Amino acid sequence: MKINKLNSIIVLGLVAIMSILVAQLLWTKEAFTLEQKKLSQKAHIALLEVARKLYEGTNHEPVQNPVQKIANDYYIVNVENEFEPDILEFYLKTEFKKVNIATDFEYAMYNCQSDEMVYGDYISLSKKDKEKKTVYFPKHKNLVYYFVVRFPNETTYLFSSMRFWFVLSIALILILLIYVYSIFKLLQQKKYSELQRDFINNMTHEFKTPLSSILIASKYLSEQNLIKENKKLHTYTEIILNQGNKLNHHIEKILTVAKSDYTPLELKKETTLIVPVIEETIENIVLKYPDAEIKIESASGEYVLETDVFHFANLVYNLLDNAVKYCNTKPEITVKIYEENSLLKIEFTDNGIGISNKKLSFIFDKFYRIQNEKSNEVNGFGLGLFYVKEICSLQNWKIKAENNLTNGVTITLSIPYKR
Repeated sequence: MKINKLNSIIVLGLVAIMSILVAQLLWTKEAFTLEQKKLSQKAHIALLEVARKLYEGTNHEPVQNPVQKIANDYYIVNVENEFEPDILEFYLKTEFKKVNIATDFEYAMYNCQSDEMVYGDYISLSKKDKEKKTVYFPKHKNLVYYFVVRFPNETTYLFSSMRFWFVLSIALILILLIYVYSIFKLLQQKKYSELQRDFINNMTHEFKTPLSSILIASKYLSEQNLIKENKKLHTYTEIILNQGNKLNHHIEKILTVAKSDYTPLELKKETTLIVPVIEETIENIVLKYPDAEIKIESASGEYVLETDVFHFANLVYNLLDNAVKYCNTKPEITVKIYEENSLLKIEFTDNGIGISNKKLSFIFDKFYRIQNEKSNEVNGFGLGLFYVKEICSLQNWKIKAENNLTNGVTITLSIPYKR
């Protein structure tokens, strides 16, 4: 069901971006057509004004509709009146500037005496040096006094005036490519994650079957009179049981984390006094580590939380267990509980080996273990603090780790609290 939902979201996102891209390309095409029409209209207005000025000071009447557009970049202007090339060029420059036509153009005039088109000039608005060109301009029948104008760089000019549209289109294409690449990587990562989870599940289940048999057999063996009477054999049997239970605990932790990756943990919240829960957890830790000295500093023993007692106890156990294991001297841990700015804060301060500031932000990552001499001695999978972070996230609690001024680490839970 979740896979189908994810696929639907991916397809909808892809269709949405493709639709926007297609719409953008259609708008760009439409904008190009509009720019082309606008340039044509401006050129027509400018050439009409040039033709009108060429008639000024004469007794001739202007020809109706003197401007004809032969092609997108080619115009004929019928004047039916003699004119000078220099005056024509001056008028063309002036009128094109008025209507804001900023592209190069060239012109030619018909010479009735030689019965041929005479090339005028190439007017460059982008280059200082004029470049003489020899372009063939065909003659037009039934016209005597006329000139032609051509815009050789019209397409380039139109494209340059539409830079924003093209930049936007390229940006959308890049977004589409990034989206497709991201989806590809996401699906690839999802596949690897599923393979990893399936491997962990299968591996741990395969371990649990023989381990259960070993624990049952070892427990039965430890209850035999011959074993009880022999101290050495009894010690060996206890070692097998203890190590088997420890291994079983690690396997359960891996299974819990693997399961939480696929389906979130469900918390069965209930109102509970947290100080007794912490005290009971401390008793279990002290049974495991008799040398550990753990104390609680709390302004009140009546602090109440709405939480899952089982997972809260496991959270506290993991934090205390880590604090004891990563200590080179006699473990001294203080659990401080106090209120601050509508928050209930629980601080776990130890005198352990500490963590470098560069690696401090990674300690809550799954499977992350800091490589040092102590971590090589301590067994584990790097899942304890990840589990702690998961429980905090599920309850909208904040967790922060920081080094102490002298030695050790302080891990602080910040919990929204109302009396």
